[in-house]
Amino acid sequence: MMQITDLQKEQKITPILRLGFRPFFLSGAIFSVIAIILWLLMYKGAVNLSPLGGGYWWHIHEMVFGFGCAIIAGFLLTAVQNWTGVRGAQGNTLLVLFLLWFTGRIVVLFPSLLGETLTTIVDISFLPAVAYVLGKPIVAIKQYRNLFFVPLLLLFTIINLEMHLAIYSPNTFSTNFAGYASVMLVTFLMSVMAGRVTPMFTANGTKTPKATPLPWLDKVTNGSLAIAMFTLILQPVIGFSATFFGVLLIIAGMFQTMRWLRWRPWITLGVPLLWSIHASIKFIAFGLVVLGVSYLIPELPSNHIWHLLTIGGMGGLILSMISRVSLGHTGRPLSPPKAMTFAYILMTLAALVRTFGPWGLPDKTLVFIDISGTFWLLAFGIFVLTYAPMLMAARKDGRPG
Repeated sequence: MMQITDLQKEQKITPILRLGFRPFFLSGAIFSVIAIILWLLMYKGAVNLSPLGGGYWWHIHEMVFGFGCAIIAGFLLTAVQNWTGVRGAQGNTLLVLFLLWFTGRIVVLFPSLLGETLTTIVDISFLPAVAYVLGKPIVAIKQYRNLFFVPLLLLFTIINLEMHLAIYSPNTFSTNFAGYASVMLVTFLMSVMAGRVTPMFTANGTKTPKATPLPWLDKVTNGSLAIAMFTLILQPVIGFSATFFGVLLIIAGMFQTMRWLRWRPWITLGVPLLWSIHASIKFIAFGLVVLGVSYLIPELPSNHIWHLLTIGGMGGLILSMISRVSLGHTGRPLSPPKAMTFAYILMTLAALVRTFGPWGLPDKTLVFIDISGTFWLLAFGIFVLTYAPMLMAARKDGRPG
């Protein structure tokens, strides 16, 4: 059990640096707004920026390794305290990690500041640093079950390296395959975490019995995603079979749906903090099936369908989880600001518009991208405006964190 006796020491630390979720949730959300604005402007040719790898590479890379990995880092650096009973990263340690992430965002956008090689080194160094800080207390108390997340961060690093190698050696490495591998790894992580917390959240939030776990279903659901992910990671070595990949995604989506239905999503419709999580899981399940079909039927635009996973799954689940975790860890009841319900709805619409608009009316693709991007900006803008005061202030209950 964690012994917390020195509140005076805690109070000397600025609140934003007292636990990992604070700087990374807030900055990650702000960065996602900036990144989408810049991408919309770059897509139209309205700004003259030359980020590392070009605009397309930058958009894929930054939404996963800039935005997504900031949230993942914040979540893990906060959760490790609950797992181990050891105080999580705070103060100067947390500040160094944050500055490393922030510097990566600047130099990737403006690679002329350091040159391409140093830019790559700075960007790639963030996740190993997080893995070290995360793994140290886990190893110290020999809680090896949660050590799982350390090699996961290193796997993110390998994919990040592949994305960078796609710039330097495009004949061997592919921006698309590396980018899709990163999305599949995020999807795998979301699936693992959903299995851990969604049944408990649902039971607690609806005052109903917790769904009985089926270990075999979790293993098949997550295992099929892991195989799909490694298929993409190893593409430079083993090649790529669209048929095998498509069938695998359909299988993964079917098992994801089975597991989701066992969690009884229909009982959460009156609780925005719950239905938003379930809606994101459904986007993952549905997105995997539709994406799989698109790899079997070349006429279907798989490049658009990936946004069911990235916007509906990744964006939606991140928005739901950070709005929940931020409340609990700032000493507040699990009742988000009313405006967040609108934000959850906007994320759902953003995914549908971005995926099916260009599919149905390809000549209006730019319009649908603008609409979807605007919905994203509004959704995360609402989070920033309503949660920034919480994240930048001390806990309401006076406890550390």
